[in-house]
Amino acid sequence: MAVDPRGSDLKRFLQEDPGGPVVMLNLLRYADDGRESYARYAEALRTTFLPRYGGEVLYAGEGSTPLVAEAGQDWDAVLLIRYPSRQAFSRMVADPEYQQFTHFRTRALTEAVLQATIPR
Repeated sequence: MAVDPRGSDLKRFLQEDPGGPVVMLNLLRYADDGRESYARYAEALRTTFLPRYGGEVLYAGEGSTPLVAEAGQDWDAVLLIRYPSRQAFSRMVADPEYQQFTHFRTRALTEAVLQATIPR
């Protein structure tokens, strides 16, 4: 199962850009020992890359009891991160320094949803 965006995903993400800010929904399922690895990635994201590209964490929380979900649809963590534009997000993930930290995220997760949302 994919946990990282591919080039074709990013191309479509930019082609479908309605303009303006984007809030990225992150649903994360950790590998058995993935929390520590994800924490290393998240620290670099929070201290270096989000400030560099104008992003901000709007919400970060641990998954809890699912009320309406099929088996296997519960998540370990949920994040909402706002970027000033889809281009800012794209520039961040293309940053060579950022790419040095993505292996921590990849190793940490068994499944993920990374979905752009459009503010109303």
